[in-house]
Amino acid sequence: MKFVSLIGLICIWVCGALALENGLARTPPMGWLAWERFRCNTDCTNDPENCISEKLFMNMADLMVSEGYLSAGYNIISLDDCWLSHNRSESGQLQADANRFPNGIKALADYVHSRGLFFGMYEDYGTLTCGGYPGILNHLETDAKTFADWGVDYVKLDGCYADPSEMDKGYPDFGSLLNQTGRPMVYSCSWPDYQIEKGIQPNYTFIGTVCNLWRNFDDIDDSWASVSSIIDYYGDNQDTLIPAAGPGHWNDPDMLIIGNFGLSYDQSRAQMSMWAILASPLFMSVDLRTIKPEMKAILQNKNIIEVNQDELGIQGRRIFKKSGVEIWVKPVQPSLGDNRSAALAFLNRRTDGTPTRVSIVLRDAGLTSTSGYKVQEMFDGLNLGIFHPDNTLTVVVNPSGVVMVKCTIQKKKSLVSKKKLVGK
Repeated sequence: MKFVSLIGLICIWVCGALALENGLARTPPMGWLAWERFRCNTDCTNDPENCISEKLFMNMADLMVSEGYLSAGYNIISLDDCWLSHNRSESGQLQADANRFPNGIKALADYVHSRGLFFGMYEDYGTLTCGGYPGILNHLETDAKTFADWGVDYVKLDGCYADPSEMDKGYPDFGSLLNQTGRPMVYSCSWPDYQIEKGIQPNYTFIGTVCNLWRNFDDIDDSWASVSSIIDYYGDNQDTLIPAAGPGHWNDPDMLIIGNFGLSYDQSRAQMSMWAILASPLFMSVDLRTIKPEMKAILQNKNIIEVNQDELGIQGRRIFKKSGVEIWVKPVQPSLGDNRSAALAFLNRRTDGTPTRVSIVLRDAGLTSTSGYKVQEMFDGLNLGIFHPDNTLTVVVNPSGVVMVKCTIQKKKSLVSKKKLVGK
């Protein structure tokens, strides 16, 4: 993630209060988030290694660095629900649970920063968080200032115990207050998800001027069924969601559950590929102390991450769906004139026990450059050769698995170089 771009800084300096754009998250944010794996485990007496505590987050910060996740691009480590005390301080400030975070949030943020990482905060635009801890409603200005004072770099704002009809005002108000602190903070919203649940159609054009990323759908669970339902939602609603996404503002299909308990190896590769194709934020929610090497390799695959982090910031589109097989396409760099390279994901949703052959003519995927494309399988880096628009690409995809390729546009050879070759 390019945390702050020059263009973003110019916007902050020049636009000021005229816009909520904060210049952050020019590529999808990447990091580690506690919720899906550790939930609201506050029992540090009986489960001290896995409870929501400063020890857990410090351990994960250390592993983010020592195990190569930071080098791979994951640079945020974030709290989620249940870090709080049930009461605000006498002066009205949020405060951490004193037993589980004895040194306070500022000290934890300082530790995370010392490891070269950004620090993320969780709160809720409501009277309470989803776990029943104090929300920010009626304390917006105080809490924005508190987050800045603590050294927060990323704010995830949930929407429990709040009126979705008031979120069109409340979320922008808080975003503006975050910007006014003068500290750059990526703003993650749950605004659309709560409105959709109540039958309110979110205004994504407006939301994209307020939030850097936002949730549209159900919380992810540790299962292939959950991952599949999210993929379906994004495919079925792509005409609405794709125009809303781009540098600085992203649709968020929720956390990566790779390395937990619910996904097979092939399903894990499928989630990683699809989140890359969707230009999704990549937030791992896994125990980095016990993750298996093959799952770690999926999360750190540089080819897949490169597709996700492509500077064009275009969310991929489903172009084929039949008999349990889907093909998705995401335009990426490099470009040649009006023609772009592309990543293709061949997703097999079938469970009948045998791999499936899937074919596509490159032209049908929008790849029309007469100079041709170098096609590379992404997980293992295998070179599949040079293909032209009317060539057929065929792959074999395992059940509930994926094959992902990148079609890199080739430069046209100049007439001069051709003459030199002939002269030889």
